[in-house]
Amino acid sequence: RVQEAGQSAMDAIVSATSLAARSLGLQDAIGAVAPGMEADLIAVDGDPSRDITALRRVRFVMRAGRVYRNE
Repeated sequence: RVQEAGQSAMDAIVSATSLAARSLGLQDAIGAVAPGMEADLIAVDGDPSRDITALRRVRFVMRAGRVYRNE
């Protein structure tokens, strides 16, 4: 749907992360991977900046420093 709407994959990722944090007034705490910020991360199979469907292929989630795998 992202591509159908004319939005690039990277624009969609930015909208879901840093722009969402900013709209909630949380840009100083979340929304980016940077020193001093909180971050939960996902590792995916593929490059979501080129193919947004890679976000459907999650290999693991890192939350609060712990790795969770769907095995």
